[in-house]
Amino acid sequence: MVHQKMMNPHMTFIWGKNSRESLISYLVDLISVFLLSLLVECLSHTRFINAITNDVVAGLMQTVMYGVRIGLAYLVMLLVMSCNVGILLAAVAGFSAGFLVFGSRFFRASETIGAYQKSTDLPPLNC
Repeated sequence: MVHQKMMNPHMTFIWGKNSRESLISYLVDLISVFLLSLLVECLSHTRFINAITNDVVAGLMQTVMYGVRIGLAYLVMLLVMSCNVGILLAAVAGFSAGFLVFGSRFFRASETIGAYQKSTDLPPLNC
C-alpha cells in the first residue's frame, strides 16, 4: 500500500511571506490590498450623484456603485482569509486611512447636513 501525505492548509494567521514568493511580489500584494480597501472607503463616502440627476439615472448609478463597492469589499475579505497577518494589517490600514481621508472631518470643515439631505450616495457598510 502506498500512503500519500496529505497537505492540510493552516488554520491560523501566519506572519511573513511564502518562501516561493519574492519580497517585491509580497510588497505589491500588500500595497494592492491597502489600495483596494482604501477604494472601498472612498466609494462609501463619496457623492457622485447631484440633486438635478434624473431619478432613474441616479438609481442606476447607485446600483452600479453599490455592486462595485460590495464586490471590492468581498475581494478584500477573501484576501484577508489567506490568514497572512501582513495582508490583514494592510486591509485594516487601508480601511482606516480611507475613513480618515473620506469619512472623518479631519480634512474638511464641519458641514451642516439637513434633516432630509444625505451625506453620501450609498448606505453604510454593515457587518
